[in-house]
Amino acid sequence: MRLQTIEKLCCPFDRTDLELTVTSRDVEDRVIAGFLICPSCERLYPIVKGIPIMNPDEYREFHLEQPLVRQWEAWLNGRSFTNFRLTSETTPETPGFSK
Repeated sequence: MRLQTIEKLCCPFDRTDLELTVTSRDVEDRVIAGFLICPSCERLYPIVKGIPIMNPDEYREFHLEQPLVRQWEAWLNGRSFTNFRLTSETTPETPGFSK
């Protein structure tokens, strides 16, 4: 997919401009793989073989997208992928014990 086309896309849920991360391009500088993130609702939309997957959540299959997201861990900066959204990986604090 050409960058000019991707720049025209917006989140189908809240119509916010999307942030693009490219993981591979072809020799003509078209995006072959990567993902789009909505900064408002934190949804992640994968780009597979040049096609952005932007279906409504109920028509997406999480188990099919999960392997792609694992490949992009370096680009996600420690964030996890849950319910088609990115979340910060924070561990709950363990309560301290007093003697």
